[in-house]
Amino acid sequence: MSIQAHFNKFNKNIYLTSHSEGYKKAKEKDNSIFDEIKSAFKDAGYPVVDSFMQGSFAVNTAINSLEGDFDIDRAIVIDAHNAPEDPIAPKKIIKEILDKRNFKDPRIKKPCVTADYKSINLHIDYTVYKKETSLFGNDTYYLAVGKNGSSNEHKEWSEADQKGLIEWIDSVDDFVLGATAKRMQLKRLIRYVKRWRDVNFNCEGVRKKIFSIGLTIIMKEQYSPNSFSAEVDDDLQALKDTVDAILNAQYISAPWGSNDYRVYVRLPKEPRRDVFQHKVEGALAEGSDLNVGTQLRNKLLKLQDELQKALDETDERKQCQILNKVFGDDFEVPKEEKKASSNVASTCFVGGVASLSTAGASGTSQGA
Repeated sequence: MSIQAHFNKFNKNIYLTSHSEGYKKAKEKDNSIFDEIKSAFKDAGYPVVDSFMQGSFAVNTAINSLEGDFDIDRAIVIDAHNAPEDPIAPKKIIKEILDKRNFKDPRIKKPCVTADYKSINLHIDYTVYKKETSLFGNDTYYLAVGKNGSSNEHKEWSEADQKGLIEWIDSVDDFVLGATAKRMQLKRLIRYVKRWRDVNFNCEGVRKKIFSIGLTIIMKEQYSPNSFSAEVDDDLQALKDTVDAILNAQYISAPWGSNDYRVYVRLPKEPRRDVFQHKVEGALAEGSDLNVGTQLRNKLLKLQDELQKALDETDERKQCQILNKVFGDDFEVPKEEKKASSNVASTCFVGGVASLSTAGASGTSQGA
């Protein structure tokens, strides 16, 4: 079996789709909640004109959670002409609906309404957008930003091109020949890196700050297959090349006078903010905090080394052992093949006559 076959099996083990068995209950809950939101928004005077999934499901890079929980990330769109001036108003309606259901402490956060279900492992994020259509038919989306108690300067309808971001991640414009195969490989590599993150960042506080969208953007920007060939390298080589490119780029750097690092990744679409921006004394600052940036750099360097070891290794089982330590038990190590025992009959002479010894022959005692 080739190393690519092992990667294919790994991908199958971690790949989560909307059709996966464990996701059915989550979909049913979301559909029921969304129906109630549509009705409530219509009664409030701003009917829902569109809705779409965001996050990993929108770009087909979702993976099974190590904890067995599921995330729903849904955008709810209303028409700009009917949208309330206060962007918090529709978010309050969503919170009221979630309050009546079996959720733990639904909260209005700055970008979304979020809640965890009590009886199943389900986390929900609902974001609200208003859509403005120009005379030329171009749509511009504005995100409802703000939370309960926000002053006027901290709540707004802020331009956010979420659909454009999804289309950018899915785009194959740079791949030329073999574009479909290259897009499929990129999505696999993103899933691998997300599982690597989940396995290798033991501190939950840091792991949650290595945002999936940040990893997705840098993988998309640095994945660079041969444009003049329809063929793609195996996933091991492609992943190593992409990690090399990430470390050679300018995403991670040390502030002047510091031996620690920050990671900076900017959204390629509006609002074009830094994905890893963090709070300093209540205000947002560019880049991650130093702990997150330093740990990400160190672990990427370790990943780079381990991938090179796997490439240099010629024994398939040893390759898988290296990759199992990198990605966890979903990257399976094949069982060691048992060598067939050879029962060679020995010849001895009894009374000058050749006699075949039956010691060790099938059906005889082995003496334990």
